Amino acid sequence: MDIVQASNLVKRYLVGEQQVTAIRNANFNIKQGSFVSFVGPSGSGKSTLLNMIGGLDKPSDGKLLINNTDISTLNRKQAAKFRGEHIGFIFQDFNLIPVLTVAENIEYPLLMVQNWPLAKRQQRVKTLMEAVGIAEQANKFPSQLSGGQKQRVAVARALASQAKLVLADEPTANLDHQTAFRIIDLMKQMRDDFGTTFIFSTHDNKIMNAAESLFILEDGEISEHRQTATEGERA
Repeated sequence: MDIVQASNLVKRYLVGEQQVTAIRNANFNIKQGSFVSFVGPSGSGKSTLLNMIGGLDKPSDGKLLINNTDISTLNRKQAAKFRGEHIGFIFQDFNLIPVLTVAENIEYPLLMVQNWPLAKRQQRVKTLMEAVGIAEQANKFPSQLSGGQKQRVAVARALASQAKLVLADEPTANLDHQTAFRIIDLMKQMRDDFGTTFIFSTHDNKIMNAAESLFILEDGEISEHRQTATEGERA
């Protein structure tokens, strides 16, 4: 099943009085449970594509279906509700709320968007903290965590609402190599355990080597779609 379907996708911006085309006639499908990356230099359009898939920006032309919903037809309130129920986000600078504990940061999406009952929220948070290996840090604040621990919290938060699609914009940019590899392995484990689709925007070779499918962008166009070797084939 394809969780993302893009047909002739175009994104244009006005910069002053000049129109700039950031994405040109992009066509791609992404299957449920994939580990996929958009790659390319700065300005190639990879973050723009990620923002459109996440419903943060609307296409200028073309069609974009997320979980069989045409998100370009949603108004701002509908788009926010759709994101809260279907899409998780992981950011390179973590974006944790400094005045909330680890457990509260993970719980936050459930309070803001889905309003789960207390017992259900607590069980979900406990399950995720154990899954990403930060249960012992539950009552600590972000300032008391290492970079790797913060990113583990971000992964758990992205999965809190049982999102089937997680978008990660340069998620290893602020991590050392060893920690970055552990976070990539953690995200793959989350994919295997929960069936989550992970889509990255990156130029980090570590993620590119881990991805099962690469979409190469140049000047707003997908110049190549490369299926990489599976872990079994690499062994």
